[in-house]
Amino acid sequence: MSGALGDVLERHVARRPDAVFLIAPETGATLTYAALARERQALEGFFEARGVRRGDKVAFYLPNGLQATLVFLGTMAAGRVVVPLNLLAQRAQLAYVLEHCDCRLVFTTPELAPALAAARAPLARAIEVVEVDPDAPGQFGPAPPARASEAPVAPTDPALLMYTSGTTGMPKGALLTHANLLAAAGSVAAWHGLSAEDRCLSSLPLYHVNGQVIATLAPFVSGGSVIAPRRFSVTAWWDLVERHAPTWINLVPTIIAYLLNAASGAGARRFPSVRFARSASAPLAPEQQRAFERAFGIPVFEAMGMTETASVAFCNPQDPARRKYGSVGLPCGVEAKVADPASGRALADGVAGEICLRGPNVMAGYYKSPEQTAQAFDREGWLRSGDLGYRDSDGYYFVTGRLKELIIKGGENIAPREIDEALLRHPAVLEAAAVGVPDPAYGQEIVAFVVPKPHAVLRLEELREWCIAELGRFKTPREFRLVAELPKGPSGKIQRLKLAEAL
Repeated sequence: MSGALGDVLERHVARRPDAVFLIAPETGATLTYAALARERQALEGFFEARGVRRGDKVAFYLPNGLQATLVFLGTMAAGRVVVPLNLLAQRAQLAYVLEHCDCRLVFTTPELAPALAAARAPLARAIEVVEVDPDAPGQFGPAPPARASEAPVAPTDPALLMYTSGTTGMPKGALLTHANLLAAAGSVAAWHGLSAEDRCLSSLPLYHVNGQVIATLAPFVSGGSVIAPRRFSVTAWWDLVERHAPTWINLVPTIIAYLLNAASGAGARRFPSVRFARSASAPLAPEQQRAFERAFGIPVFEAMGMTETASVAFCNPQDPARRKYGSVGLPCGVEAKVADPASGRALADGVAGEICLRGPNVMAGYYKSPEQTAQAFDREGWLRSGDLGYRDSDGYYFVTGRLKELIIKGGENIAPREIDEALLRHPAVLEAAAVGVPDPAYGQEIVAFVVPKPHAVLRLEELREWCIAELGRFKTPREFRLVAELPKGPSGKIQRLKLAEAL
């Protein structure tokens, strides 16, 4: 898709100005494409009055909803660089991002302002804070008159500065251009055949790249609409589906598990408006995928992306007959290869290595981090994903783990996901995560953290016997720990390194 995000908005306004883009289910408020364009123009005047120029950074610390979407899209369309702030970030990480990103201004709500103030307190640089109502439009004044002399926003201009989760240290800021974002969103829209008639219901926050690109920008480029609840609620989810009739839903494996658990023992429900669900941001166990499809009659397409590729890299084909359970699918909008992590040499089908990516949606680099940017790419310009996996003879990709999370026991590489999936096949297990811990005999041993289903009774010896039958003795965890929950990032991805640090 050509141009910048503002150009796409102008095309929609010219063709279908009164079409609804956003639905806020808590308040019933809607936002048309014409209203979005007016808000974008008003926001540009708001920035100009405060000296926030083209290319300056503007952050937001807002819950999902109408205002967060306006700020997210409007800031980029106005030629500024938007910086979403993670509402779950610890104070030290939030302070780091605020300082590192060089933002001039940050939007928040009165309820969230104290947490933001605490993070800003140690900073030397002044940052203007603007408190807004998260549900009300029209807070930025009238739109200024157009200035013919101002150059249009270019596709190569930066649009989004998105900080990674930072599980191994302070987060890195992936800088994505208008062209990166439109390439990614356009690939998703084309892959799933999205049109102006499609409507997405998203379970993800707007401070995560999946919620930004897949659930917001993909409907935006296709001229469709998005239902943006303030937060995910397992008890309200299917009521939202019945009330607003989305044609597709955007999920992550953790939410799939919660919806399945809530549906256990209940009568089957069917939702004829929903033609598919998309799952990404973390590995989806085949057993959970099949169970979800049986329970709700909705085909699930597993996908994969990363912040550095604007959330897009792989997806299973739209034809359900061509899906492969356990696979993240085929390359979507990118070139992909599996390479030897040491040499970068491409590996044959069936041989595991590091998955590398190249394409128009791959980031411009890490902000103010030339060394980290250089380390992220090989000499031929391939982005090193850090994910381990292989390609089969049909061209489908399978992810087996992360380089930093690989368990090496007695010299043998063991993918934590293999152990997770064995445990998830147990009827009383809701979630599971295996990690490697130091061991004097084997180098590393395996510890598994298990979240039982509510009201289930799990004996540790029963889990051990189950794993021996599923995995064999060598890959059976030395220790099992029953826990109430697993640490996760904003997308629901399990943070294994935090589990290992707690041992």
